Amino acid sequence: MPEVTNDERGRRVFKIHQEMAVEKAIEKIRLNLGADWKIYSAHDIELLKYMLGECWGSLDRRKWEGFTFTRLTKDGVDAIIGVGKEVKREGRLESDAIQEVIGLLQKIA
Repeated sequence: MPEVTNDERGRRVFKIHQEMAVEKAIEKIRLNLGADWKIYSAHDIELLKYMLGECWGSLDRRKWEGFTFTRLTKDGVDAIIGVGKEVKREGRLESDAIQEVIGLLQKIA
């Protein structure tokens, strides 16, 4: 069995923390939206998770923790998903998209 390097261990820990932070945010968003959450497809939710995860990786943890995800509206969720769709279609640079989503999230800080 090959040895796991410290770099690989670090990447794994980073990914686990990222996934946990995003899942926590998604749960708060889902509870806040209530019945409106059901309109989102599995693909939409994956795009939302993807964009939130990329933002988490680009932000200071204190800043991330300052976001009140329970205040994110349906329009905000739609906007984040829309940005994610643009990135996946390669119609938008990921770095620009991340900055736009961070801007949206700063409104709920």
